[in-house]
Amino acid sequence: MRSFGHGFSLRDRKSLWTEYCGFLDFSMAQFMAVQERLLMEQLTLLANCGLGRRFFGGSAPKSIDEFRALVPLTTYADYSGILTGRREDLLPQKPAVWIRSAWEGSRHQVRYAPYTPAMLECYRKNLIAAMILSASSKKGRTALRPGDSILCGMPPLPYETGLLPHVLEKQLGLDVLPPVKALESLSVDEAADLGIRLGMKNGIDLFFGMASLACRLGDSFALFSQEEESGEDGLSPRMMARMVKAMAKAKAERRKVKPADAFSLKGLVITGTDSAFYKEKIRDQWGIVPHEVTGSAESTLVGTETWAHHGLIFFPDGNFYEFIPEADMLKSMEDPSFVPRTVLMNELRAGERYELVLTTLHGGAFVRYRPGDVYCCLKEKDAKNGIDLPIMQYLDRTPDVIDIAGFTRITQETIDEALQLSRLGVSRYFALKEHDDARRPYLHLYVEVEGDAMYAAGMTERLIREQMSIYFKYLESEYGDLKELLGMDPLKVDVLPAGSIEDYEKATGRTIRKVNPARMDVIELLQRLRPTTFMRSF
Repeated sequence: MRSFGHGFSLRDRKSLWTEYCGFLDFSMAQFMAVQERLLMEQLTLLANCGLGRRFFGGSAPKSIDEFRALVPLTTYADYSGILTGRREDLLPQKPAVWIRSAWEGSRHQVRYAPYTPAMLECYRKNLIAAMILSASSKKGRTALRPGDSILCGMPPLPYETGLLPHVLEKQLGLDVLPPVKALESLSVDEAADLGIRLGMKNGIDLFFGMASLACRLGDSFALFSQEEESGEDGLSPRMMARMVKAMAKAKAERRKVKPADAFSLKGLVITGTDSAFYKEKIRDQWGIVPHEVTGSAESTLVGTETWAHHGLIFFPDGNFYEFIPEADMLKSMEDPSFVPRTVLMNELRAGERYELVLTTLHGGAFVRYRPGDVYCCLKEKDAKNGIDLPIMQYLDRTPDVIDIAGFTRITQETIDEALQLSRLGVSRYFALKEHDDARRPYLHLYVEVEGDAMYAAGMTERLIREQMSIYFKYLESEYGDLKELLGMDPLKVDVLPAGSIEDYEKATGRTIRKVNPARMDVIELLQRLRPTTFMRSF
């Protein structure tokens, strides 16, 4: 495969667009043909390794239908012994690199995903496609050029996002801010802060990072600009002129200076579970429509928006996709013995929500795997832009996981263990993911405290929040970064009268789930207690 930086200087720009973004011209039949061909190749690889024989013996299924009927749906628990031990001898192909994933609470000490050379090649191709599309305003044209500077705000290796700077620099010929070597030795916040300071000296053309981080940088840009103005390291003449105009404009409009005042970005790529909540704010801060991409350590890249920025198109060659309808997803959460049905890409229906199921291709390890991501099918096709494939929207993690800004995942196990360690005397609880008026995500914990513990310890909501924060940081290492990243405490606690949850369950015959219970149940319960106090959250 040609590097984009090399090929862009030639006259065959149309062929380069076709090479990287040609899948957008696929009919549904063509998309499914690619899916079937690559799945059959993957099943042959699996049949010849120890991992595959666990699922279907030594004979590979001969069709998609046989594969779906024979192989059960899986979770990380089905692979943890092999992958945490890095048992390469049991895998379909030898990995080129092991990628670490954000793990869910105390379920697994460390979670890894193996990437083969073919997976990395597919990842590179799809990442380049996403970058081309991020800087495009119409089909076949992109403003992306070798030598453009790009600010990166993503976790470094061994996380999957740590591959990004290497591809952007080597394959696209972009000037990565901060330099790749610096990225590998700094935290996400430190790298982004250094990158924006470097960008303020010579300019920034592109951004790729967590949506929550793009917002934080936008909020704090005025402070960066003041520091640079008074610092010893001078700005380039071009950026000096831009900053003077930016500050004058902000002063005239009686507001703080924003990145949009100083930079004219070609593309701004965001990722993370809460991207949808940040989009409008990012657009205002940076002066450009954000371009969303989705993926995970287990799946590599899954989807990208097009030049229209109105929803995601799934890449056809990274994974084989199945989808669990929402009703089946919820039923399987209530009844672990229930086997949910799945549908394929060509069976999706507009307006319906689905849990993603994927099989990694190109020698990957995951088979009919449930990564815990929920999507909505916005349209079955985009006739206006000539796209015959479903337009998808990433919604969130499955209801049993609370993902805050893409940096930490809280589960029932995490909360149970934190409560046990804290010895706070909490008898019942439920937890929800909510958003404040600025659309920043947080964990809202409703607790009942045992009567004796309440009076003996003088327990208050603040005390519970402080204690729980300590233990969340212990159990979830990334949780400690959230307060600085979001500019707020990511945990809110409300104490309910003892017996409230049990009384509601008896009165309605419905059970309140501990994590992300049904919204109507929460609203009804809180209305019974304090009708006006809690309703603002909903």
